[in-house]
Amino acid sequence: MAKPNMAPNKVKMPEQEPNVRNKNFEEVALGYTKEMAMEEAARCLNCKHKPCTKGCPVGVPIPDFIAAVAAGDFEKAYDVITSENALPAICGRVCPQENQCEGKCVRGIKGESVGIGRLERFVADYHREYGHKKEINIEKNGKKVAVVGSGPAGITCAGELAKKGYDVTVFEALHKTGGVLSYGIPEFRLPKTLVQQEVDGVAELGVDFETNVVVGRSITIDELQEQGYEAIFVGSGAGLPRFQGIPGENLNGVYAANEFLTRVNLMKGYEFPKHPTPVKITDTVCVIGAGNVAMDAARTAKRLGAKDVYIVYRRGPEEVPARAEEVHHAKEEGVIFKLLTNPVKIEGEDGWVKSMECVEMELGEPDASGRRRPIVVEGSNFTIETGTVIVAIGQSPNPLIRQTTPGLDCQNWGGIIVDEETMKSSKDGVYAGGDVVTGAATVILAMGAGKKAAKAIDEALSSK
Repeated sequence: MAKPNMAPNKVKMPEQEPNVRNKNFEEVALGYTKEMAMEEAARCLNCKHKPCTKGCPVGVPIPDFIAAVAAGDFEKAYDVITSENALPAICGRVCPQENQCEGKCVRGIKGESVGIGRLERFVADYHREYGHKKEINIEKNGKKVAVVGSGPAGITCAGELAKKGYDVTVFEALHKTGGVLSYGIPEFRLPKTLVQQEVDGVAELGVDFETNVVVGRSITIDELQEQGYEAIFVGSGAGLPRFQGIPGENLNGVYAANEFLTRVNLMKGYEFPKHPTPVKITDTVCVIGAGNVAMDAARTAKRLGAKDVYIVYRRGPEEVPARAEEVHHAKEEGVIFKLLTNPVKIEGEDGWVKSMECVEMELGEPDASGRRRPIVVEGSNFTIETGTVIVAIGQSPNPLIRQTTPGLDCQNWGGIIVDEETMKSSKDGVYAGGDVVTGAATVILAMGAGKKAAKAIDEALSSK
């Protein structure tokens, strides 16, 4: 075996220049070349205990795929990844690797971890460009399973069950499949053609997709069971936005972040007035919150022509919940961070947003979350002149399913209660996973839940 590359830093990822990319919706990161990927893969020490694999929510055998990349066998690397992860091109782009696989990497102790996400993305993209489709031969078992939602949890569960011979139908509320991958994550982070290709790959396994079906309104869980679906997996996400409850939130020009991103991503708001989906972008835009969704909204607003985009967040830089990479990219693109700042009122004129009144904050003792509690600095009120406010402070599950499904136990905030090992709910034959259980989380955690549920559904139905 060749000696490992002991360079302390990752091979740099080529990117568009910040002042070029903040005016277009093309992908920011341009991806590794073959040579770059093999050089980065050679940094892996192939540790005996494989801590990176333990940090992966879907259990990809990471050192094995990286060894294949280092040897230049990219198709073998793809086969290794997809033995456990059906969506490598997506995960390579949007997974928070720094908190998962890369966070466990031994190379990170005295330098930067191996660029596992970058290598996963390279392998997936290389396969898409040059790989050969394998013949699919699945023996059907005659059992029907329904999946609610075509986001990462739903398509993972559907794909896993289809491989085992189940007739799977996915019911999607929107006109486009992909869930949050399609409506929530901007094009410059996750191209929609790529999402469609990944969904198409699941469809090729024999999965049927029915769009424009709102389960809980168009059809209920009980009615699906009456139609002969022996198990139902609910992966409907968390699409109901939260607001602060401050005066002025009902003014025109105030958006929930998921509404704003849906208009831009799915309804082509970026082409208004060519497409009749207005997204009002003024010279100054304020985004309330500092998670990944807030970064997506702020960076999108910048691309739509806003001169000054503010991230307004009540805690300090150490508490910012977004990925470090997203924060770094936002700052490079000119997004202004107003931290230790909390909005208290949105003021309007003729029904439209005109300004936002804020107060300065300071951090006190830790609260229940372990983060230091923000406290108002008395007399620190100030105003930001703005015409667009985007609220990105979290989402919860849509209440339709819990309101129309007797016997389904849920948390006070709306999340479906499940057994953590099997993802089984309190209602017989109904399983759930992803954001509808945890609240807004990551793509890979949702996929992990979909895999667990598929395994449990198969075990339950195989024994019947």
